[in-house]
Amino acid sequence: MLKTNSRWRKVLGFGAVLIALASATSCGSKSAGGDVAATVDGQKIYRADVEKYFQNQTAGATQPLSEEQATSLRLSILRELIENEILMHRAAKLGLLATDEEVDRKLSEIKSPYSADDFQKKLAERKLSIDDFKRDIRRTLTADKVLHKEITSKIEVTSADISAYYNQHRAEFNLIEPRYHLAHILVTSSPDPQGRDNGNKARNDAEARKKIQIVQARLEAGEDFSTLAMTYSEDTSTAANGGDIGIAPESALKQTDAATRESVMKLKPGQYTPIIPLGNPATKQVGAYQIVKLIAREPAGQRDLSDPRVEQEIRSQMQDRREQLLKAAYYEVMRNQTKIENFYAQHLLDTTGTAH
Repeated sequence: MLKTNSRWRKVLGFGAVLIALASATSCGSKSAGGDVAATVDGQKIYRADVEKYFQNQTAGATQPLSEEQATSLRLSILRELIENEILMHRAAKLGLLATDEEVDRKLSEIKSPYSADDFQKKLAERKLSIDDFKRDIRRTLTADKVLHKEITSKIEVTSADISAYYNQHRAEFNLIEPRYHLAHILVTSSPDPQGRDNGNKARNDAEARKKIQIVQARLEAGEDFSTLAMTYSEDTSTAANGGDIGIAPESALKQTDAATRESVMKLKPGQYTPIIPLGNPATKQVGAYQIVKLIAREPAGQRDLSDPRVEQEIRSQMQDRREQLLKAAYYEVMRNQTKIENFYAQHLLDTTGTAH
């Protein structure tokens, strides 16, 4: 799948959004090596498509890419566009193209944490129209359908596989210290101008305290933590995932600020902390507030295979590894069955690799 830059993935909460633009976005001469970057069974992929992806992925970069880095990135983008086109052709043959209803449902899901104005702003920042974005969703859903039918649905991880893996890797499941699975809702008093804005961004300490108090009141009223995190948290790296920070060993928790550490270590799974002020250690000035939830805690020691979490962890690892291997093989087979002409790559060779 094509990969947007990390900030845009986080903003949209959509792990593998494609931006494979329609061929109508290009104009002028469509001769090989000119406007056309490649063809897949005669279907043209234009250099304008590659360039729009390139601009998307390099937006916000602190340093410009070297000529060699930029050319390498464009080649990588083009290869993924080619693989996407191959999947679209396969989907058409299998009758697996995503429907309008499926696209609209996914679009609503992606937009749900954001105000209409904020969502439009994010699209504009990436120079995307809503039609572009819906086209991306359609291609992503279609690709997922193909890969599920052709690969994922055929992978079987048996109990014997899991037992064998556990017996060969017992040391991996011997925890030397407790582990904490955490989520949080973060509100800052002076947020990054490039950060999240759902129309209720706190712009000073008073607004931040009021906002986190609203969150606390809604939690106490029984509302779902992850839903509130998606709506209110200003941590762009976790908000779209319901505030999930991930799993951390106790040693990492001990390196956090004292208020967070002490509050979290008193929790039982499913509980959340009071409001925790976060300040600058040097100035003692409060710059943010958070509420942390303990999703799960695992004690130190050997984890047994009878633990459902161990079995699920092994199953997921084996499933993912087999899936990645088969996907790589699948793409190669599909490429072998497809007539591909990569004019951009040929042009680079013809000009000793200096053109881009």
